[in-house]
Amino acid sequence: MGRLSPEEFAAAGRIPLTVVLDNVRSLNNIGSIFRSCDAFAVERLVLCGISQTPPSAEIHKTALGAEETVAWAYYPDTLAAVADLHAAGYTVCCLEQVHHSVSLEQFAPQPGSRYALIAGHEVDGVDQRVVDACDICLEIPQSGTKHSLNVAVSTGIAIWHFYSHLPSPSNSI
Repeated sequence: MGRLSPEEFAAAGRIPLTVVLDNVRSLNNIGSIFRSCDAFAVERLVLCGISQTPPSAEIHKTALGAEETVAWAYYPDTLAAVADLHAAGYTVCCLEQVHHSVSLEQFAPQPGSRYALIAGHEVDGVDQRVVDACDICLEIPQSGTKHSLNVAVSTGIAIWHFYSHLPSPSNSI
């Protein structure tokens, strides 16, 4: 199947995307997001606030080992993570339905730029203070009656969007 070993994956290129979880409470969602980050060669995952960190049997249940192949960090406060990302030159994108959000298919990540994508709490979404600190808000267009997706699903869709637009040596994985 052409899969890389964990050692080969560690040495492979990454897309210039950091995913940030703002108070995501479900360990299954966190594990699933680890797997999406692994699948699409995200540079790292930042867990914030109440988001639990590895090692965790519940995270491992859905991550299936991706928590060991994806670089990750923890911040008690998401705003501190956003400040550090801005200082490092990232464009910080919030995945949230707000006034003036940009529909995901209308957003074209620019090669040569670095991005951070923030996804939020399963019920409350991304904290408003964090939304206000972001450079842009992205929204996934939807046609159903609920107008919401599970945080792991929506994060996976958004990661794919970045992956499909940002060239990287690992896009051939």
